[in-house]
Amino acid sequence: MIPMQVWLLLWNLTAAAQDPRALYNKHCAVCHEASEATRAPAPSSLKVMSPEAVLRSLDAGTMQEQARPLSAEERRTLAVHLAGKPFGQESPAAPKAAMCPEPAPPLSDPLKAPHWNGWGVDLSNTRYQPARMAGLTAEQAPKLKLKWAFGFPGAYIAFSQPAVIAGRLFLGSPIRAVYSLDAKTGCIHWAFETTAPVRSAITIERPSANAPYAAFFGDQRAYVYAVDAATGRMLWKTVVETFPNSRITGAVKVHGGRVYVPVSIVEDGLTVNPKYECCKSRPSVVALDAATGRQIWKTLTIPEEPKPRGRNKIGVQMWGPSGASIWSSPTLDLKKNALYVGTGDNHSHPATRTSDAILALDMNTGRMLWSRQLTEGDTFNISCVRPDQTNCPEPPGPDFDFGSSPILVSLPNGRRALIAPQKSGIVHALDPDHQGEVLWQTRIGQGGALGGAQWGAAADTKNAYVPLSDIKLVPDGSRYQADPAAGGGLFALDLATGKIAWHTPPPPCHTDRRCSPAQSAAASMIPGVVFSGSVDGHLRAYRAGDGKIIWDFDTAREYQTVNGVQARGGSMDGPGPVIAGGIVYVNSGYGSWGGLPGNVLLAFGMD
Repeated sequence: MIPMQVWLLLWNLTAAAQDPRALYNKHCAVCHEASEATRAPAPSSLKVMSPEAVLRSLDAGTMQEQARPLSAEERRTLAVHLAGKPFGQESPAAPKAAMCPEPAPPLSDPLKAPHWNGWGVDLSNTRYQPARMAGLTAEQAPKLKLKWAFGFPGAYIAFSQPAVIAGRLFLGSPIRAVYSLDAKTGCIHWAFETTAPVRSAITIERPSANAPYAAFFGDQRAYVYAVDAATGRMLWKTVVETFPNSRITGAVKVHGGRVYVPVSIVEDGLTVNPKYECCKSRPSVVALDAATGRQIWKTLTIPEEPKPRGRNKIGVQMWGPSGASIWSSPTLDLKKNALYVGTGDNHSHPATRTSDAILALDMNTGRMLWSRQLTEGDTFNISCVRPDQTNCPEPPGPDFDFGSSPILVSLPNGRRALIAPQKSGIVHALDPDHQGEVLWQTRIGQGGALGGAQWGAAADTKNAYVPLSDIKLVPDGSRYQADPAAGGGLFALDLATGKIAWHTPPPPCHTDRRCSPAQSAAASMIPGVVFSGSVDGHLRAYRAGDGKIIWDFDTAREYQTVNGVQARGGSMDGPGPVIAGGIVYVNSGYGSWGGLPGNVLLAFGMD
């Protein structure tokens, strides 16, 4: 038997024998050298990864389709080149020194104790944590201090929002590990290995009446898991979509013995290859049996099958309709037995009526009850922002997806509304009891591919609190950088009328780093306080009554972590803060689209 050290030496020597720069230029540069437009991580972000992690992505992960033309030796060569280091140095996901010294208490009745479960903390996705569960008051918020930090080894992004249940914290990661941590100290109870990185938030529920509590989540290969929440033992694993580049971005919802899964398909990234036959993807919502993972129903966001739609200018066959991914967690309406989701744009012509829309589905059958489209004709893919626009639809759309979950609220007049922020820069209020009839619409920004409301708002009984992204990219030599004077701000909108109750502009962002004041991450709140993170790395607390900033913490720095991992904060994007049991938890680091890379989870509390 050849010793492992010899295998690693031979592996690294084989990689070095190739021409890594030529491989990179041919297969990778088109996206990674234009990360601001394509949303791929920049080469500098990839340098923090291990070659093992890069290779996993090329072999069977999110880059599998792009790497398909490469041989095994070429993929190894690229992995070493992109990571900037040889194989054999990868840190373990759960080092022994980071494990909890004592067993965790049993999960007897965890949902009675302070908790934040899933994405939106409730089935309505309000992202509003009541006082009893928050354990933190508006008066205490200005006194928050960093208690501990947890690092993700070899990662450039921290994109999975944690769940907090019965003194435990459940967290996905970009390194194919889902963790159960002690919520007060950050030590590791268990770590579960997944097929692909896990971006979705974790949801804890009983699969059936007498079953133990399970953690439900999806990964970046469209696998959905149920894992014993106490032990980390896998209960079942189901793939819900096999189309290339399928993934679970939004958190699943679990109710009544069913798991409701939002599916997104990143086919538009493949369109940068002018020979790619764009596009055939049709994302979906899938209902699974919570006890077994068996599929109960599947509803496509585009009912019509894609058909040949002519050829592009170099003669490659084009297809359509396609697209309309679901990026966010579903909203459940138990009164109507309905499920609501927001959809993305189409990737190829013809445009459909279900893109850039809020869809209502029957929870029992998946039957579409109604669809309300808010932007017509939005047909867009990544080739539209590249020099070679062979696969770009004509005319291209504005890329105005719904990335935020709709929020179900009650109005003072007895009616109800779905509050739906959009990348267009418009916040919509729809009537769920009258086929999604538009109640009001309020513009808060210009909108754009990285603009408008990106990932989520919060709401109490009076207002919706919506952070504005509106990132603007400006030329900087051969690349682009974020405009330090564009984007950002927090808006409070009256639920009944949509009128702006107050608006807090963004503070000036730092000029000593790649800077954008944009507020792309989801907002969260407790009674009297709204928390919102910014792309330049700041987490702020705002007084809900008037928008005054009462606390500000710059997360973009290095940290000493409880698990011994070298970690740094960066841009705050995607997931929002989680508040439970007197502690505020938040991710920092978002190295996609040219944002500041980082790899840390932070916990703030009182002395």
